[in-house]
Amino acid sequence: MDLYEYQARDLFAAHGVPVLGGRIATTAAEAREAAIALGDGLKVVKAQVKTGGRGKAGGVKLARTPDEVAGRAGEILGMDIKGHTVRTVLIAEGADIAEEYYVSILLDRAERRYLAMASVEGGMEIEQLAVERPEALARIAVDPLAGVDRAKAEEIVSAAGFRAEIRERVVDVLLGLWDVYHGEDATLVEVNPLVLTDDGRIIALDGKVTLDDNAAFRHPDHESLVDHAAADPLEARAKALDLNYVKLDGQVGIIGNGAGLVMSTLDVVALAGEPYGVKPANFLDIGGGASAEVMAAGLDVILADPQVKAVLVNVFGGITACDEVANGIVQALRMLGDAATKPFVVRLDGNNVEEGRRILAAAAHPLVTMVDTMDGAAAAAAELAHGS
Repeated sequence: MDLYEYQARDLFAAHGVPVLGGRIATTAAEAREAAIALGDGLKVVKAQVKTGGRGKAGGVKLARTPDEVAGRAGEILGMDIKGHTVRTVLIAEGADIAEEYYVSILLDRAERRYLAMASVEGGMEIEQLAVERPEALARIAVDPLAGVDRAKAEEIVSAAGFRAEIRERVVDVLLGLWDVYHGEDATLVEVNPLVLTDDGRIIALDGKVTLDDNAAFRHPDHESLVDHAAADPLEARAKALDLNYVKLDGQVGIIGNGAGLVMSTLDVVALAGEPYGVKPANFLDIGGGASAEVMAAGLDVILADPQVKAVLVNVFGGITACDEVANGIVQALRMLGDAATKPFVVRLDGNNVEEGRRILAAAAHPLVTMVDTMDGAAAAAAELAHGS
């Protein structure tokens, strides 16, 4: 789960990372009240969206008086930034910036460890810096068992080239960020920029945090960080049913058992649909031991997507036997009744495949087409979606 900047800021403050004062607002009037509460001085009005480039899009503005803050907030609220509608703004205290830096701790999946990155050249797109001047970005491996202690933090700031007179202050910030990363079960903690102010303070001026949803059971308080209003309704519906579902922008609904098989199915459908401009509509993995009820729930979610024109069920029977899958399809169609108007292509193979095919053949539902091969099923689904 990606957090908004103000949520990341709150976590930073809770773990001792220095931040500036700030308050959120959802209306211009609330923004004015927030400015008054923060006192005199420069304010920064920031769009709260889970995407980059908001500054270039006009989503970050300066203001000095409460009325100016209200005006800037009114301009930003409702904006569309890369497909994200701004519903909240952060009213933050301004700072006199002397220097800007970059620091982050993240999960390095390729190396199966953590990675700390730091640069004394913050404030710009870090991806651009990494490509154009990779030597300016220090990359330090972090042992997951050891974490970031003071010695490791000192190694990071030294590799990044921080000046001697501020290194200890940056070390303290890194230790606080490690507390956020480890204590909150994050997969990314990033500060860009980390700033040195004219009066010598080191402050996290902006932050990004991604939390590991797999650790949510350890953090019941993280539920309060979920933005239900911005969540995709289909993904929310699938989550409530405990389904592994991701909404995509396509026309062929896909359901399979096993993440590897589903991802392969996405690729095959994308290839088969290329001539028609047809793409996969979702990722949905019913898992290795899914029951007929799980299959029915998955199909219910997929069919609720108005973009879906056809559905491909691709199952290799193992723990999930093909007869269970077939029963799930029949049950789902019975439950949906007249609401089921989209064609199905079903490819079954593996455990109890003959019984599964017999069940579907006996049901003889007019929407269901059985295809023996994965490539053939993908081609049939793409053609059906195109024809619809």
